Amino acid sequence: MENEIKMTFLSKKCNIAVIRNMLGAMLVDNNPTITFINEVKTIVSEAVTNAIVHGYENMDDKYIDLNIKVDSSCISIDIIDCGIGIDDVEKAKEALFSTKSDEERSGLGFTIMEMFSDKMDVISKPNEGTHLHIEKKW
Repeated sequence: MENEIKMTFLSKKCNIAVIRNMLGAMLVDNNPTITFINEVKTIVSEAVTNAIVHGYENMDDKYIDLNIKVDSSCISIDIIDCGIGIDDVEKAKEALFSTKSDEERSGLGFTIMEMFSDKMDVISKPNEGTHLHIEKKW
């Protein structure tokens, strides 16, 4: 079943739970496995958390765009912020790299997102933001 949702939401951590629940409801018509749903929820949680914590440095008055498209072959997810951006995307993808090394963090989660997705593209420019595109096949 084809479906598409485009939304813009504030960079508040409480919105992560809202989006996770919305994803589950959106995917259920395609009869996915629980594992598939949990992996998609994890991908989106990691990406939105990055936008909030690293892109916007926990400012909760900024906006994040989320575009999700479901078709017969895959789910496509775009998460876009206008935050501080990433200087070195390849470095950011390293397992334990974090822009918040003074906090107890275990990296930006790109390793997890890549592991759970079939395709992941990160486009980012310092002081302009980050666009994450992910595809996961059924």
